[in-house]
Amino acid sequence: QVQLVESGGGLVQPGGSLRLSCAASGFSLDNVFIGWFRQAPGKEREGVACISSSGRITYYDSVKGRFTISRDNAKNTVYLQMNSLKPEDTAVYYCATARFKFGCNIYDIDSWGKGTLVTVSS
Repeated sequence: QVQLVESGGGLVQPGGSLRLSCAASGFSLDNVFIGWFRQAPGKEREGVACISSSGRITYYDSVKGRFTISRDNAKNTVYLQMNSLKPEDTAVYYCATARFKFGCNIYDIDSWGKGTLVTVSS
């Protein structure tokens, strides 16, 4: 059974940092795209960052230079290090994978995690 389980969300102050984790099971990271999306209250879901099986990374423009995606294939786990957090980063963050398509767009995704809430506020 394919599962994606996120953890690490919480409340942080503006300018702070947080690291999210996504534990994958039921498939291997060596032949898929896997990454992060987010959805803020009242807004549509958008891409954050994705990494391919070969290690190539794509970031959404608003997080470039602040967020870093990485993976540990031995642990079948993907991470999102978030630095210099802003109030507009507040959202539910979802881990997602494209096992049958090559890309980071929402329509490429075949499996989603349940999400973890990140709140950036003073």
